[in-house]
Amino acid sequence: MGRRFFGTDGIRGKTNAGVMTAATAMKVGQAAGTRFLRGAHKHRVVIGKDTRLSGYMLENALVAGFTSVGMDVVLLGPMPTPAVALLTRELRADVGVMISASHNPYEDNGIKLFGPDGFKLSDADEEAIEAMLEQDLPLAAAALIGRARRIEDARGRYIHAVKSALPDAIRLDGLKIVVDCANGAAYQVAPSAIWELGAEVITVGVQPNGTNINDRCGSTHLQLIKETVAASGADIGIALDGDADRLIVVDEKGQTVDGDQLMALIGTQLAARGALRGGGVVATVMSNLGLERFLGGQGLTLERTKVGDRHVLERMRSGGFNVGGEQSGHMILLDHATTGDGTIAALQVLAALVQSGKRASELLHVFDPVPQLLKNVRFAGGKPLDDARVKAVIAGAEAQLAGKGRLVIRPSGTEPVIRVMAEGDDAGEVERVVDAICDAVKEAADA
Repeated sequence: MGRRFFGTDGIRGKTNAGVMTAATAMKVGQAAGTRFLRGAHKHRVVIGKDTRLSGYMLENALVAGFTSVGMDVVLLGPMPTPAVALLTRELRADVGVMISASHNPYEDNGIKLFGPDGFKLSDADEEAIEAMLEQDLPLAAAALIGRARRIEDARGRYIHAVKSALPDAIRLDGLKIVVDCANGAAYQVAPSAIWELGAEVITVGVQPNGTNINDRCGSTHLQLIKETVAASGADIGIALDGDADRLIVVDEKGQTVDGDQLMALIGTQLAARGALRGGGVVATVMSNLGLERFLGGQGLTLERTKVGDRHVLERMRSGGFNVGGEQSGHMILLDHATTGDGTIAALQVLAALVQSGKRASELLHVFDPVPQLLKNVRFAGGKPLDDARVKAVIAGAEAQLAGKGRLVIRPSGTEPVIRVMAEGDDAGEVERVVDAICDAVKEAADA
């Protein structure tokens, strides 16, 4: 069925416009609550949020929705997405909710849902909830309306879980680390966890005001952390996004270390200890060909999925993998978390830095990426990829790159944009291929 509300990662959009309104949030609470009213026990939902101004509005609307169908609500306040997943399980809740639009600007917001196992909902559950959003749902009798309460120890519970992802013998004493929390959900917990492990922590992006989340900071805007690493003489920089499920690292020289390099590092280190499951790593079609070649040289595989950490996680669970992620920084380490967790991934990197005795620039340049170019083509309407000339240009490009590169072309799931990515050993050829396809798409869109 076509979806009006749910996209690739829950429900997301500009607040007080389209689907992302208080009315929608209340209806989501009623529908998700109804979906998970299973069994005779007292039902419970855990709700967390990032630091967006609209989080107050959506949180209250969700509380109204869930309590109206008979669910008790536990409010966490500002907490990372992986903390919501964790506490959904720990508190034996029937469903978990994260209010966040991740790396988007503050004007946007979103609703992510987790099942009682702490994993994101299945397609079947999302489709069932989607259908109920258009229906009148039965409400609880007056005596059975749910209650809402805030818990005060949520941060401490999550910090303990994050630190427990490292062996007791690992300490970060002597490391100077810049931590950029994007003025987002991890602004308290991530610096605290790293500091408690012994590091000297320099914080940026830890003064949220409701409208500055991801504003020139965090994993999608690296200039601030690079400048801070250089100015402070730090050993490494850790950049999270607004809901802290994504990680990008900056080495002591200010060079960016993306998710591909981190997957290569963590995957091979686990393999060396006999702890890597599935025989390799799961990533998306956007991960660099250099990662695939490097893992192959280590006797490991790279399994590719469609873009989105949800698809990565599905393949990890079906194939028995414990390491996966995206080039953009989602790192899923199933030994420690049920969803991407930037802080836990960061600690694995920091532990490797301590154990190796190397500088970050030495340790984290695991493989040489091949030249890769991504361009976006915006179009007003129609389906440019169905145009015969566009198809012909794409076919020619695939033939040109055969055996020495890759081509990935996909429409965005959230905006009228065609994303054109190519990679190969010849940077000039890659650029020519991408430009030719972009030009063809533009011409088709304008026709």
